[in-house]
Amino acid sequence: MVVKRSDDEESLFETTKSRGSFLYRVFSVSLFVAMCFVYAYRLTQIPTGGEDHGGGEDYYYGTWTWLGLLAAELWFGLYWVLAQAFRWNLVFRKTFKNRFSQRYEESKLPKVDIFVCTADPDIEPPIMVINTVLSLMAYDYPSEKLSVYLSDDAASELTFYALLEASLFAKHWLPFCKKFNVQPRSPAAYFNNILLHHNHATKEFANIKKLYDEMKKRIEDATKLGRVASEERSKHSGFFQWNSYSSRRDHDTILQIILHKKEPHNSKDEDGNYLPTLMYLAREKRPQHHHNFKAGAMNSLLRVSSVISNAKIVLNVDCDMYSNSSESVRDALCFLMDEEKGHEIAFVQFPQNFDNILKHDIYSSTLLTLIDVEMHGADGYDGPLYIGTCCFHRRDALCGMKFSNRYKNDLLRSERDNCIEVNLNELEVKSKALASCTYEENTLWGKEMGVIYGCLVEDVMTGLCIHLQGWKSVYYSPPRKAFYGVAPTTLLQALVQHKRWAEGELQILLSKHCPAFYGHGRINLALQMGYSYYNCWALTSLSKLCYSIIPSLYLLRGIPLFPKMSSMWFIPFAYVIVGESARSLLEFVLFGGTIQGWWNDLRMVLYKGTSSYLFALIDSISKLFGLPDSPFTVTAKVMEEDVSERYEKQVMEFGAASPLFTVLATIALLNLFCLLGILKELALCEDWFETYKKMSLQILLCGFLVLINIPIYQGLFLRKDKGRLPSSIAIKSTVLALSTCILFNMLKD
Repeated sequence: MVVKRSDDEESLFETTKSRGSFLYRVFSVSLFVAMCFVYAYRLTQIPTGGEDHGGGEDYYYGTWTWLGLLAAELWFGLYWVLAQAFRWNLVFRKTFKNRFSQRYEESKLPKVDIFVCTADPDIEPPIMVINTVLSLMAYDYPSEKLSVYLSDDAASELTFYALLEASLFAKHWLPFCKKFNVQPRSPAAYFNNILLHHNHATKEFANIKKLYDEMKKRIEDATKLGRVASEERSKHSGFFQWNSYSSRRDHDTILQIILHKKEPHNSKDEDGNYLPTLMYLAREKRPQHHHNFKAGAMNSLLRVSSVISNAKIVLNVDCDMYSNSSESVRDALCFLMDEEKGHEIAFVQFPQNFDNILKHDIYSSTLLTLIDVEMHGADGYDGPLYIGTCCFHRRDALCGMKFSNRYKNDLLRSERDNCIEVNLNELEVKSKALASCTYEENTLWGKEMGVIYGCLVEDVMTGLCIHLQGWKSVYYSPPRKAFYGVAPTTLLQALVQHKRWAEGELQILLSKHCPAFYGHGRINLALQMGYSYYNCWALTSLSKLCYSIIPSLYLLRGIPLFPKMSSMWFIPFAYVIVGESARSLLEFVLFGGTIQGWWNDLRMVLYKGTSSYLFALIDSISKLFGLPDSPFTVTAKVMEEDVSERYEKQVMEFGAASPLFTVLATIALLNLFCLLGILKELALCEDWFETYKKMSLQILLCGFLVLINIPIYQGLFLRKDKGRLPSSIAIKSTVLALSTCILFNMLKD
């Protein structure tokens, strides 16, 4: 089904519903019926102390275990129902940029402010940051209508120096991109792609490559030195602002407008065209004032940009998310400027893609199910989530305006130039006051205006609040990926990242903006369910732990917790297991994954559920009792050489000693010991097939857990490289797993 408009009022975008929705709904209903039979089995077959369950103490322990499994299965069922909200109505968008270009003159297009946030030059190297900045400056859009703002929460003179170098290189890079229609427009990505797949020997290519290499060398030399050379500092007055610098957490506002049309001699490219406005900001920080991390940086940029350019459209990206398509601005405006629906749309969310993902995606970093399935499902209800990057916002909505049917799309209204009557020095002084650490005191910033504070996933919370204000959003995945970034390259990075996300999602569930309650009547029921599905990530840890441990332990005592193969009750269990596994595999492959990638994704679902989500739940409970928060962690964007080599070979990287790994290794070894124990019993048992039929589902579950944990066994006992699990983890997990098995088995004696 395609939603279109009449020829005289053609829409700037098209919406297509996913095929096969009816069949999927029929399958979902059948799976739900099978789940109900599973619950019926649990409720009608509670152990009564008979022979099948051992009697005596076995009856007592078996009954409570039985009820525990019922609780876990009820939770799995509820969680599965919530997940269906974003699977029943997938939609896909298509833009018509040719119609857009015919309808709107270049001179009438709205201005766009672009925010780039960085926090640590050691983790996010300056050369990577400026490649992102340059790719954004080079959009296929009138340059004088673009303003790029870099927020540097480390207040690093190295990043500032790199931005100065980028402003000089841009005078050559932007004309080159437009002349040759370069894609992508990140210099590093472009040169890497060209050198790998093409032989470019043109004079223009050689010249621009030489200029880039020289700039890169200067920046990397300064980065290795740890400071900017005195000779370079003397070339730009902006460095004097570091004279009062004490530390990353204690410094004045550092603000410099590097490129602006009010200084035409410095702000034109080699062809005489104006470059986009370019500004550096390190907001004021003091030890006694909480700076609210990225959310605080975004709000400072919103205020500062309102004085300098005040564009009605705001794009925000992470510093590693370079633009891979020069058409993204026009794609977003096809939605925001649509005559019929555009005024309802608060933001256009593009997918977060990564250019360092290997074929089988060992850490499931593509988040394929979330990005390629669930976000399209959320779009079916006009409510895809804001994921913190790769997003075009309507400034009014981001700043807290409530949607009204009387709201008019004023993007074509002439925009006031804030800089006509003041010089740049005055503008910088005025802007600095807006980035002070005390400016937000006794205001609505971070509460009802801008990015919302008090949550580890401030982006999702902010998007939810925008939806609660009556706005809609759009998810657009163009044929050419719009943005590329850097995905985690070690297991610990991935698990810590998911731990932070799960903890933040639980904060939303426990907040006054809880979609399950506060969202009632304010947003669509399907959106309530979808948001709640993500909010409950941490809570799933208990059910996954239960299923990862209890059935395997009861193998050692010969107590069946599932129906025999010969029983009719076996059918609903088998249908749920096979049906849901087949669905997830088919979904994964249809949306571009591989079978090995699906298996890796299953492994990461298990690892996240039993470690990241568990610690997210523990930390959330700890905070309720006033215990300290976990430290904020910035995901590393660079790899050591040996780590990179193992990643390229798709070998799982452990390396560090972490409580997350202790939990994973203990569960893996516990299941291995239980499987070996039952195999020994079967080998010694004369009537082994009858025993197998009685315990088949438990044996298969335990075998599955052993098979999927092979990388952990390799990391514990077989590997000798630096990426193996530390010996301390091996000792602790072995002792814990063996002790648990021995003590549990002693209970029957």
